[in-house]
Amino acid sequence: MTLAAKPPRPKKCRVCRETYTPSKPLQVVCSPSCALLHAKQKGERERKAMDKIERKAIREAKEKIKPRAAYMKEAQSVFNSWVRARDADQPCISCGRHHQGKYDAGHFRSVGSNPALRFEPLNCHKQCVPCNQHKSGNAIEYRIGLVARIGAEKVAWLEGPHEPKHYSIDDLKQIKAQYRAMTRELQRAGEG
Repeated sequence: MTLAAKPPRPKKCRVCRETYTPSKPLQVVCSPSCALLHAKQKGERERKAMDKIERKAIREAKEKIKPRAAYMKEAQSVFNSWVRARDADQPCISCGRHHQGKYDAGHFRSVGSNPALRFEPLNCHKQCVPCNQHKSGNAIEYRIGLVARIGAEKVAWLEGPHEPKHYSIDDLKQIKAQYRAMTRELQRAGEG
């Protein structure tokens, strides 16, 4: 007694989604034209997967040779974004204006004169571009606004001596991650 083979079950074509009855066990498409399209799509998916792997390898290679200064720049950029988000409802610290122009994260004690205060939240506030860039920080008005905002005692601390800080690459990565998370938190709070 011989067993008869079961007739194949109908399937849906992976390309045109039409129902068909396969003539071969591993057949996934209904016709030669769909087979060509399926092969092309599969090749495209494989090419995209390879491109993704290649981009990841390039990104990792760049990360290995990236200088410390690049990490510092990234951390400073994220910190400045957090300052602008934190002070979004505040006027410019120097001139007290609200306007439609662009705002910077202005440092009271500049990064060049006191790098130890580079990432100090008390030292950095939202400042309009004219005050920060065209008036060299508008320092006198900045100090008046800063005393009003944080108090004379904290301003005196900012003006005092500070131990130099040496940031490692890991420190800068941590600062970047911390302030990026804090910025997202502020943005979510503002949306809700």
